[in-house]
Amino acid sequence: MRGIMYYPDELIEEIRAKNDIVDVISGYVRLQKKGSNHFGLCPFHNEKSPSFCVSGAKQMYYCFGCGAGGNVITFLMEYENYSFPEAVKVLADRAGVALPEAEYTQEQKKAESRRARLLEVNKEAAKYFYYQLRAKQGNIGYAYLKGRELSDETMKRFGLGYANKYSDDLIRYLRAKGYPPDLIRDAGLCNVDEKHGMYDKFWNRVIFPIQDINHRVIGFGGRVMGEGKPKYLNSPETDIFDKSRNLYGLNFARTSRKEHFILCEGYMDVIALHQAGFTQAVASLGTAFTSGQASLLKRYSKEVVLSYDSDGAGTNAALRAIGILRESGMTGKVLNLEPYKDPDEFIKNLGQEAFRKRLDSAENSFFFELRQAEKEYDIKDPEGKTRFHKEIARKLCGFSEEVERENYIEAVAEKYHIGYESLRRLVAGYAANTGLIRPVERPKSGLQKKNTPQDNRKRNQKLLLAWLADQPRLYHKISKYISARDFTEDLYVKVAERLFADIGKGEFNAAAVISMFTDEQEQREVASLFHAKLERLENEQEREKAFHDIVYNVKKSSYERDCADMENDMEALQRVIAGKKQLEELNKTHISLQ
Repeated sequence: MRGIMYYPDELIEEIRAKNDIVDVISGYVRLQKKGSNHFGLCPFHNEKSPSFCVSGAKQMYYCFGCGAGGNVITFLMEYENYSFPEAVKVLADRAGVALPEAEYTQEQKKAESRRARLLEVNKEAAKYFYYQLRAKQGNIGYAYLKGRELSDETMKRFGLGYANKYSDDLIRYLRAKGYPPDLIRDAGLCNVDEKHGMYDKFWNRVIFPIQDINHRVIGFGGRVMGEGKPKYLNSPETDIFDKSRNLYGLNFARTSRKEHFILCEGYMDVIALHQAGFTQAVASLGTAFTSGQASLLKRYSKEVVLSYDSDGAGTNAALRAIGILRESGMTGKVLNLEPYKDPDEFIKNLGQEAFRKRLDSAENSFFFELRQAEKEYDIKDPEGKTRFHKEIARKLCGFSEEVERENYIEAVAEKYHIGYESLRRLVAGYAANTGLIRPVERPKSGLQKKNTPQDNRKRNQKLLLAWLADQPRLYHKISKYISARDFTEDLYVKVAERLFADIGKGEFNAAAVISMFTDEQEQREVASLFHAKLERLENEQEREKAFHDIVYNVKKSSYERDCADMENDMEALQRVIAGKKQLEELNKTHISLQ
């Protein structure tokens, strides 16, 4: 159940401690033990060599490739897209820990209760449609699906159903189950008007339940039997159904862990592809592909293969989707389905192996765009050819990164037999005239830009926290000089407060510190703190000097901040006096790492 839910820290820690992170993640990722840690391929980005580290000792994971990291709760939030309370509940159930009832405000209770009721009535409707398809009155729907070559197993997996010819059938069933009319209406399961009163939204249709990524029914799609209009009908937007932020089939596709998604136009395409073994297929929900859907896909993969209809409308939809994917930082390819219209037809006629080959040879989305643009120009005419080349230059300006743009200039020049330097000048000229590309700023000395004082300050604070998390006993050697208040970033302050308190009690656990944060991004940052790479120094003397310098620099930054605050903060004067004394003492003090 989503919503704001608070559990005592002690309970969250009990649940986390009873779910060994290696055991839990092993259920999702193949791990191999190397030294004291376990390594595997990161499930959050595509990689060929393992950089995903799971530490049984720290009860944390961290990917040195993409930066994903956290504890066992974070992992479920990222992998399963659970909210913090949902992840805690799943792990509590796994460990057999009873959770208390949520403490809500009246408004929160009302909202959560309403959401739960909408999910409940949708689930009941899905069960009813499922039963109808398999009863005598559902023969027409069952025959249609069989005619589309769907197996009983596939129908069951996707929960396919049938809404029979009576226009108040579902309403009567749900009313008999005790669901009030306003709930049935708010779930989008009926229409209401003055002439007909209350009547079923779906009738005489094969039903496709639409599920969220956690397999909960949030809406329905229906395909009419016969020639009625509209051919496909979808649930309206409701409190639990946002078409622009859900995708059909994603509840299965997100765990396929393929290197890409296949984005289709319709429900039947998705189902046919899954049945053929392409379980990474998804489809938008009766609307054009949106940036919200792109963001949803990006959580699981960075590449999408577009498998839209091969007609004009499908081509236009593909061009629009390519732009959205690019804006979202994802790469796209386009599948050539000719001579067939859609994936369903293609697989029925040529089979899954032929589809796999087409998938492997999918066209780069930028070249697909150019191929479509080329149709607008008469290439045999010099004037038309020149205009086309200018259009190529305009599109190349869409790549903001210089390296990527240069690579495409080179590839396009070769493909379209344009001189590389000529095309490069054309792109530069177009960019200069339109201001589309800012000149690349190069350091005059050829050296990298120096870190700012703020960068250095953050780096020292991060390294100190990492060092103390790795060797907690060192805290007692510096506690007279360093407190949580010496950290300048809010997140670092919170981590330091908990870290120092736990070390003082002799019960420090890095994974428990992460549990303080419910936001995924904050959990990632905390995990990165505890995995900050400490320099490999040759001997103990160098290590001691490095540690001493970090402690000194953290204290010095804190002292300088207090000096700046003195005019407006009387207490800062006391801190400045104490800080100056501590810095002088630190400067003369040797800190042993033993």
